[in-house]
Amino acid sequence: MRGEYPRPDFVRKEWLSLNGRWDFCWGAEQAEIEVPFVCQSRLSGIGIRIKDNMVIYRRTFIVPEGWRGRSVLLHFGAVDYRCRVFVNGSCVGSHTGGQTPFTFDITEYLNWGEETLTVKVEDPLEDETIARGKQFWEEKSRFIWYTPSTGIWQSVWLEPVEKTSLEWVRFTPDIDSGTVKIDFRLADASVLPCRVLMDIRFRRKPVFQGSMICGRLQCSLTVDVFRKKAMEGSFHFTGNYWSPENPQLYDISMWVEDENGIETDRIDSYFGMRKIHVENGRLYLNNQPYYHKLVLDQGYWEEGLVTAPSDQAYIDDIQKCKAMGFNGCRKHEKVEDPRFLYWADKLGFLVWEAMASFWSYTPQAASAFLKEWTDVIDRDYNHPCIVVWGMLNESWGVPRIYDDPKQQAFARSLYYMAKALDGTRLVISNDGWEMVDTDICAIHSYKHGEKEDEGQHRRFARALKETEQFPELSERLPFATGFVYERQPVVLTECGGITLKTGKGADGLRTAAIGEPAEEWGYTSVSEHDFMEEYERVVTAVYEADLMNGFCYTQLTDIEQETNGLLTRDHQFKFNPELIKKINDRK
Repeated sequence: MRGEYPRPDFVRKEWLSLNGRWDFCWGAEQAEIEVPFVCQSRLSGIGIRIKDNMVIYRRTFIVPEGWRGRSVLLHFGAVDYRCRVFVNGSCVGSHTGGQTPFTFDITEYLNWGEETLTVKVEDPLEDETIARGKQFWEEKSRFIWYTPSTGIWQSVWLEPVEKTSLEWVRFTPDIDSGTVKIDFRLADASVLPCRVLMDIRFRRKPVFQGSMICGRLQCSLTVDVFRKKAMEGSFHFTGNYWSPENPQLYDISMWVEDENGIETDRIDSYFGMRKIHVENGRLYLNNQPYYHKLVLDQGYWEEGLVTAPSDQAYIDDIQKCKAMGFNGCRKHEKVEDPRFLYWADKLGFLVWEAMASFWSYTPQAASAFLKEWTDVIDRDYNHPCIVVWGMLNESWGVPRIYDDPKQQAFARSLYYMAKALDGTRLVISNDGWEMVDTDICAIHSYKHGEKEDEGQHRRFARALKETEQFPELSERLPFATGFVYERQPVVLTECGGITLKTGKGADGLRTAAIGEPAEEWGYTSVSEHDFMEEYERVVTAVYEADLMNGFCYTQLTDIEQETNGLLTRDHQFKFNPELIKKINDRK
């Protein structure tokens, strides 16, 4: 059971997890399900690839007696895709979007005895306008498409709050001035004026303690956390920066007091002093050139599908990536659970955040995608690990973006909306090819050729070095019509995809054992004996291209039939991590 606090950058001490056993219904079938695992996963206790578009969850719960007199909030981490929520038979609200959280105040619907919670979920698997990423709509997974995920897939929990309470808080670091801007909002029902107090600590030592009187719901305060040291001569205060090599975090407690000095709310959070920017065609982290060594992470587990089996699973994945010499990941077609981002913050791991794609472009699909994308930025703004927002991937959902003004305008709107909401991170509107406005020239290429095809490998290596040859790398042109390369940093954001030959044929396919996919697939295949040489060949070609600011290797784990992972389906090393790290560390 997933029992950790679900929202690690906004922690309240009083809460009640609603994860665990629920009643579950689909069609005429009924069973018990383990939330937050989707019914298609083994960890749900069901493990059936259902065909129904509608499912119903139901459970009972009891609100602690000590919560009387306060508002009771019901939180959902994520439910795929549309849902309506009922408490004791009354609809308390609805939500659309499978990647983002939502909250309902259920106080007036409670009877303060045994409460009944019902969640009705609609997930039309064949609707191509829905943002669903790698979820496949056919009966069996194939190629790069995986088992779909219907319903609740992140934690559900309850929280009591007073009328005067914090609704959200945002931290915007500025390492050049040594300050952090703290924006926060009080709940609409808050009684004003009130006092908000803060205690900031670094390595448990006090940095700032102060308070402010709030006469309005939304306020801000800028705090000098470096105490001017960053501006003194040539002194560099880098020991307090956040980076993969030095993931330093500031802890902060914020609490609210009413006019009588009585505490009405308290949250614990953290932030990192981190800067990402572009200068002269290079990526910079904390004002220093920084090479991004990323691995493509789909965020799938054999037993839990899109939901990690435990909090430790996130830690293990990040530590294994770092053991192989990677300093970050490019999340692919999925908005990951905040617990993963928390551990990326704590352990020091760059994250390129991504949205799940839709497939058919319509005005309605574009509008829904934009709404959900802005909710993603709102949810994850505080995580220092996130350095890039990536919305679209390889023109999925916008198949005519190359020359269609409407689809180009949509992609550009995503880019500028991200810039409007968050000026601290880099943004890619369409990763892979046919780019419009973008902070990074993000190229996908699996054209490194087989080991025997030396000519193709030479063409691949040569094309990495000159922007004029980028069309040789990808399936489509790098920029959409009307857009050109403007000296953005270049990153090979997908490459590799090497699988192991397991059968007699050159294609590496084999008949699977019971419970395994019938075929194994990758972009290219080699014997286990030759893998490390092949990996080195690809990475060396990237490293020798001075134009490159980084690469992203496909991919972290095997997933169902796609077996080009560096880890197995159960997230264990397939190869000696020290050998991979030795290759990665050459840059």
